[in-house]
Amino acid sequence: MIYLCSSSPSRALLLEKFGVKFEQKSAYYDEEQITTSIAKDFVYTASKGKLESAIKAFGLETPLLCADTVIASSDGQILRKPKNKEDAKRILRLQSNSKISIISSVHYQSKTQGFSNISATHYLFNCFDEVDLDAYLESGLWQGKAGGCMVEGFCKKYILEVDGFESTAMGLQVEEVLPWLEV
Repeated sequence: MIYLCSSSPSRALLLEKFGVKFEQKSAYYDEEQITTSIAKDFVYTASKGKLESAIKAFGLETPLLCADTVIASSDGQILRKPKNKEDAKRILRLQSNSKISIISSVHYQSKTQGFSNISATHYLFNCFDEVDLDAYLESGLWQGKAGGCMVEGFCKKYILEVDGFESTAMGLQVEEVLPWLEV
């Protein structure tokens, strides 16, 4: 059993899919204090900060798994969770007919071992249909998602090319993490 220190339903779904026993917990970490504009540095700092907060909050009696995900647009801009529907539309339009990188960083810590990993999955998207985009925005499913992106949902039919694991794009590179888990 581990603590998944994340409120992400996608991360929970991935752990369930792979048969990992876990309990979801949240430890507060303020990502706004991160000043880097480099996507991989941002996610590493955020997931490490979440781990440090989780250790303070929960200790290490139960192993901790923390993660963070961002999207890097084709021009290198960090696309985080949209603040509102208008922000989501702006961010998703940057991804339409473009290449993006979804970058996830994970930190795992138990009493006996630690593991960290940064992985990226790269997508080339076709142009998003405006009617589909508006319906997706109205659904609210973009909320809480890095870049408002759901490669397993809205974006799936627009994928022209993919390089990497879908799990990384969903926020947790399970294939990299599983060998380290003490469950």
